[in-house]
Amino acid sequence: MNTIMPVLFIGHGSPMNVIQENDFTRSLRSIASCIPKPEAILVISAHWLTQGTFVSGAERLEQIYDFYGFPDALYRIHYEPSGSPALAETIRQLVPDGSISADDERGIDHGAWTILKYLYPQQAVPVVQLSLDVTKSEREHLELGKYLGPLRMQGVLIIGSGNIVHNLGRISYDQYDPHPYGWAEEFDGFVKRAIEHHTLDDLLAYQHLLGNTATLAVPTNDHYLPLLYTEAVRQQSDGVKFIHESMQHKSISMRSYLLDAQA
Repeated sequence: MNTIMPVLFIGHGSPMNVIQENDFTRSLRSIASCIPKPEAILVISAHWLTQGTFVSGAERLEQIYDFYGFPDALYRIHYEPSGSPALAETIRQLVPDGSISADDERGIDHGAWTILKYLYPQQAVPVVQLSLDVTKSEREHLELGKYLGPLRMQGVLIIGSGNIVHNLGRISYDQYDPHPYGWAEEFDGFVKRAIEHHTLDDLLAYQHLLGNTATLAVPTNDHYLPLLYTEAVRQQSDGVKFIHESMQHKSISMRSYLLDAQA
């Protein structure tokens, strides 16, 4: 495949989005129709945290309902795509120190299936997930991500799935509360500008640059780290297209964007 695949960062937000028709889910349907169909998909999700880095190597990814207390309708959503042991091995070989291990038991978590249901509802594209090593620094995640760049030339769609702002301790139970926190909007705007100008140092130094605003927006970095993988595989020729911009629950940024030479 000669096409250089685009890259996506998706702010996946609450699992409730998977059973809702809203601006966010419509944006996912829309963008899937505008990009080449991938040979396979690699998802770096905020919901697979490990010590060490792992890649899913199963032939079929069992669906993981890694949340509790939601309506029964969520647990009736079925999304179990095939995996790709061959792609998992390719990913392992791309990292020269052999630090990525295959996990042949790991399934697909809601950071992946809640968005793939809208992007590729027919479940016809193989999916592989890469874990987030909690022992690595943000710079180390960025450097690891750079090794994944060649996958774009092999027909692989790389998706980072997290949220730029993600503070569950401050959420409003009104999903569409029209008045986000000021610190949430400030941090989301800061990251938007850093993405537009591809200023990686700002994306890494957010805590130093924004202090308490960053602490409130990113109380833990699990949902922020997938963004660094998206930026790590970015090419100089890539443009940026923000495919969705909103805030849910006052403290969760749903900002999602596409990197592509045609954007």
